[in-house]
Amino acid sequence: MDEDGGVLSKLSAADEDAGIEVKTDLLTADDEGRPTSAVSVASVVVTDRLSQLVVLFKARTEIRLERLVDPDESDEESPKDEKKEVLGEGAVEEEKEELEVYFNFFGHPIKVPKLPKLTKLPKLPPMPDWLRPIVEYRFPSSIDPYTDFLYVMWLLCVVMAWNWNLWLIPVRWTFPYQTPENVHLWLLMDYTCDLIYIIDIVIFQSRLQFVRAGDIVMDVLSLFPMEVFYYFTGVNSLLRFPRLLKYVVFFEFNDRVEAVLKKAYIYRITRTTAYLLYSLHINACLFYLGSFYEGLGSTKWVYNGKGNAYIRCYYFAVKTLITIGGLPDPTTVFEIIFQLVNYFVGVFAFSIMIGQMRDVVGAATAGENHYRASMDSTVKYMTSYHIPREVQNRIKTWYDYTWKSQGMLDEQELLMQLPDKMRLDMAIDVNYAIISKVALFQGCDRQVVFDMLTRLKSVVYLPGDFVCKKGEIGREMYIIKQGEVQVVGGPDLQTVFVTIRAGSVFGEISLLAGGGGNRRTANVKAHGFANLFILDKKDLADILVHYPDSQKLLRKKAKMMLTKDKQPDVKEDKGVVHVIPIRVDTPKMFKAALKVTEEAGIEGTFAKLKKSYIPSEGSTPPPSPTRRRSPIPKLRAPDGEDTVSETADSTVVIRMTPRVEGEEVLIVELTPKDRE
Repeated sequence: MDEDGGVLSKLSAADEDAGIEVKTDLLTADDEGRPTSAVSVASVVVTDRLSQLVVLFKARTEIRLERLVDPDESDEESPKDEKKEVLGEGAVEEEKEELEVYFNFFGHPIKVPKLPKLTKLPKLPPMPDWLRPIVEYRFPSSIDPYTDFLYVMWLLCVVMAWNWNLWLIPVRWTFPYQTPENVHLWLLMDYTCDLIYIIDIVIFQSRLQFVRAGDIVMDVLSLFPMEVFYYFTGVNSLLRFPRLLKYVVFFEFNDRVEAVLKKAYIYRITRTTAYLLYSLHINACLFYLGSFYEGLGSTKWVYNGKGNAYIRCYYFAVKTLITIGGLPDPTTVFEIIFQLVNYFVGVFAFSIMIGQMRDVVGAATAGENHYRASMDSTVKYMTSYHIPREVQNRIKTWYDYTWKSQGMLDEQELLMQLPDKMRLDMAIDVNYAIISKVALFQGCDRQVVFDMLTRLKSVVYLPGDFVCKKGEIGREMYIIKQGEVQVVGGPDLQTVFVTIRAGSVFGEISLLAGGGGNRRTANVKAHGFANLFILDKKDLADILVHYPDSQKLLRKKAKMMLTKDKQPDVKEDKGVVHVIPIRVDTPKMFKAALKVTEEAGIEGTFAKLKKSYIPSEGSTPPPSPTRRRSPIPKLRAPDGEDTVSETADSTVVIRMTPRVEGEEVLIVELTPKDRE
């Protein structure tokens, strides 16, 4: 019994540690008369323990089910409380102990607690669309200075830093605007500009694909640290003049901006105006420096020290350089020399500015001047030849629309200035998607299509103009670039059968049709203004000379398309086949000559002529319904092969002369004896 009591005490202690309430009735037997034993008591405890676990697992299952049904309410419950409820306090303590890590550091154990695992990360708000490109941007390993827009924007920052030094170094050196109270602000801006210079050399210039020789040397010299002399002279802005050596970036920025802008002449005019303002700026600084040398307010000519010094000196510079006049007369030698130099420099600089401004404006309007000159010449020509007013108005409309839509009268003049490779690239971007869909050219060599793209010519049709008429010989293929055309018919050509819009192609079969060209089968009229690309038959023939395989393929396709679309007018009787061609009737001229000879008593002369006459090879053979694999070429009969016959007494001479295309001339000559 003592052993049994010790076992029971251990089990009860274990149950209490596990958080399970042990009932006293479990320690007694069901039957009071039956003696208790350790085995029976242990089995009862295990059974109760299992029942408790079943209840806990059911509760956990219900919690999981509620979380699946309603996740919002289940998230509010703490995972720690759930663990405590299901596993108990002891299991949670064991989990905390597992989160601790031990490692040896020179033989000494060190405990490092692990961070608790997060069951669910917080949901981040959605990223705005404008912020996504900035976050996902990766700085390129190489930069193309001619096409990279980011590099152009960076050049703008560098140019602003360079202009800070260009404009404010002379101002700070001459005018009393830099004082000990605000010198820290000036230095802050100076070193910010220096930081921009350094970033440009280290990050951007080292990644450029194309660098001109010598530029990097000037960039390094522009950062020469002349500021070390501040220790001896104080903060003197004149020591920062090496920063002006980075002038190359200013001209590079001008080139990039002019290449990006659609109307570059506006930027050129602004830049020329800035040159004039900067020359006035330098002159104002020099005038204040000369006034300070002579003494402020010492004479009427110098600055008197009243008002805003920079504004008043700038006003003096404007009146001097532009030679407006109205200035006080200089009195001292220094003032006279300074004023003379100002006048000479002003006249020279101002004339240069005006000339450069004229060149900029002239270059901006060069295309329009050419358009006006061409239109004036055309109007003068039409007036001199008394062209009808309606035709003149249509020609003027064509000039106006072509200029406004294209900005030029002939695109070929611009494209011919480019190399073949660049001209091909432009043609591919504009027309390859259209011409590659043409059924006639599918399957051909790709280079054939590329060569055709460079031969396309742009033509503008006015509203109501006929692109092609029925019955005309087709020698061109048309690609609609802008606008639309209509296929019309009817007695008055006002019935619209179909409308063809931009991106469509028509007339492609005419490029390969033989026999002098394929005749148009419909009337095509422009519906509104229409800009069409035209591919000429001659240009295609010049291209296909170098691609024989593609030439065979195109001819085969064209033949199939023509055979498919051709509808015979008269149905021939398939049962009647002429094996021997029908004999051609005797010409009427020959019959008349034969009758004349019979009446003249020279019967038998034409019989001899008939035997000796050989027809010319240029005569057209009679048509045959049989199909020949290779047509017989028409040859021209050589000159001089005349057939001659005469009567027995030589009084009448008959001559048969062959001509081109099967024509024959019959000549009858009478001798002088016969005439008598």
